[in-house]
Amino acid sequence: MSDMTFRPMRRFRQQLPDEESLSILETGYRGFLSVIGDGGYPYTVPINYVYDAGTLYFHCAREGHKLDAVRACDKACFTVIDTPEKEPGDWWYHVRSVICFGRIRIIGDDAERVSRLRQLGSKYFPEGYDMEADMLKNGPRAEVLAFTVEHMTGKQVREK
Repeated sequence: MSDMTFRPMRRFRQQLPDEESLSILETGYRGFLSVIGDGGYPYTVPINYVYDAGTLYFHCAREGHKLDAVRACDKACFTVIDTPEKEPGDWWYHVRSVICFGRIRIIGDDAERVSRLRQLGSKYFPEGYDMEADMLKNGPRAEVLAFTVEHMTGKQVREK
């Protein structure tokens, strides 16, 4: 856990209970990973993920901007936006989101890397897809990143 004191959410009345935030992380489809990129500029990418017991997992190529940023600084932020909903007769959306702050690292252990790739595949590959063939072809070219969540807040916005 971090010794950093994170700010409380300013609009605390919109804050979601942790259980609801965790549910959004567990069922979300895609999020936005932000790292410190070249020259100190933020670098944010939309990315598929799996959440498992306080850790988010992502796959990526073995080289590139994202991986260079992770190697340079382990601090990161991850945001998920739940499916917006409208109430009958309304034109505005109700949106729930979760923001996580934490530390990110490259998984060095090959057995864990392969296990997490399978976990990601199980979430995203369509039923009947030959995951083993894909693992043989693409698995050796993939890295897996582990993002340990240090702080999380969820928020519900009723736009109007």
